Amino acid sequence: MYDVNSKHAEDFINHEEILETLAYADENKNNLDLIEKLIEKAALRKGLSHREASVLLACSDETMNEKIFKLAEQIKKDFYGNRIVMFAPLYLSNYCINGCTYCPYHAKNTHIARKQLSQEEIRREVIALQDMGHKRLALEAGEHPTLNTMDYYLKSIETIYSIKHKNGAIRRVNINIAATTVDNYRLLKEAGIGTYILFQETYHKEGYQQLHPTGPKSDYNYHTEAMDRAMEGGIDDVGVGVLFGLDKYRYEFAGLLMHAEHLEAAFGVGPHTISVPRLRDADDIDSSSFKNGIDDDTFAKIVACIRIAVPYTGMIISTRESQKVRERVLHLGISQISGGSRTSVGGYCKPEPEDEKSEQFDVIDNRTLDEVVQWLMRMDYIPSFCTACYREGRTGDRFMSLCKSGQIQNCCHPNALMTLQEYLMDYASPETKALGDKLIDKEIQNVPNAKARSIVTENLRLIRENNRRDFRF
Repeated sequence: MYDVNSKHAEDFINHEEILETLAYADENKNNLDLIEKLIEKAALRKGLSHREASVLLACSDETMNEKIFKLAEQIKKDFYGNRIVMFAPLYLSNYCINGCTYCPYHAKNTHIARKQLSQEEIRREVIALQDMGHKRLALEAGEHPTLNTMDYYLKSIETIYSIKHKNGAIRRVNINIAATTVDNYRLLKEAGIGTYILFQETYHKEGYQQLHPTGPKSDYNYHTEAMDRAMEGGIDDVGVGVLFGLDKYRYEFAGLLMHAEHLEAAFGVGPHTISVPRLRDADDIDSSSFKNGIDDDTFAKIVACIRIAVPYTGMIISTRESQKVRERVLHLGISQISGGSRTSVGGYCKPEPEDEKSEQFDVIDNRTLDEVVQWLMRMDYIPSFCTACYREGRTGDRFMSLCKSGQIQNCCHPNALMTLQEYLMDYASPETKALGDKLIDKEIQNVPNAKARSIVTENLRLIRENNRRDFRF
């Protein structure tokens, strides 16, 4: 029996329920009357269940798929406007004792260069990221009980927040580390993290156990129940995701939405973000040896159906994807992207010699942050470096209530413009700055009300003329 409220993984990610869902989707993938009704229901902007969304994902009718993509694009505009939040990953350590067969950090890989950043090295990496213009980081690390400890993470977070270089400052630190205890999640919350991120990798339990033969991560239940412990520890913004390509994508899609439904039912708020990484080549990992890879069209359909199913949840895409793919899915639901990323430990300060490579995966989009910002603006997007919701306490159910009511636009649009102006003043190339100044002047008119528009106009003037920083709504 599928129990969305249960705290046990086998209940809220119920294998039999997923199989029944996939069978139902297969039975109805050509049921155009039902599909039309589901699209109409989704147009109410209240979301769809995992079973309903699975029918849309299975649909192969070209006309209906056009409606699905069009609706996803409209829902994206309704809740997120034309803002795209910018971030960068920061790899602290690739020491790991797990045996994950798809990750080059696995314990049996003896030729990858193993590294852990000291606090001074973290300082240098953060300054390099600040000098690009980044304000939001996602910390990444392998799992190692004596090297990658909670004390190390807490000290690293403290170091990052303490660094003020020129006009630079990291204003939000998200963290993607191994599943841990409620007490440790409380410590992370007290340290001031933004979102706790953990990818499930795959929701298929049998496949999960084959892919994770050794190490603490091999415990499917402990890993899958991590978000429950994080929320019990006070972290109300959590980020979920699967690594598409490990198992059948329709199974993963259903499991991902069931996880979101569970968090909503058990804690009153679903995931803050959903990530959609695809398996990529890496040191000693050949992605072609995995038989469940998905093409770009399928990937775009997944993004669109997730956006329709969970309209209020942020969606993240990384530099695992090409510029072409990222451009396509930005229209369909993505609200956060990385730029100028490095997936190696210590990779921002200087390039690594060939024999010291430590990347977790091959980066496909190698453009600089400035190039990504300019690209977004040419498509009429506002690159946003805003972290105000986190710092003003608009997290968890408070954020979601504002998002569902549409009131979050009153904060996000002004903050996006002001943080973009900061970036243009401090870090942008002349061409990017000229393009951005025109975009901001145009977008001021789209600030929701006259009072906010007047405040934003004055704050932009102070940024430009008096070198003032860190205004926020």
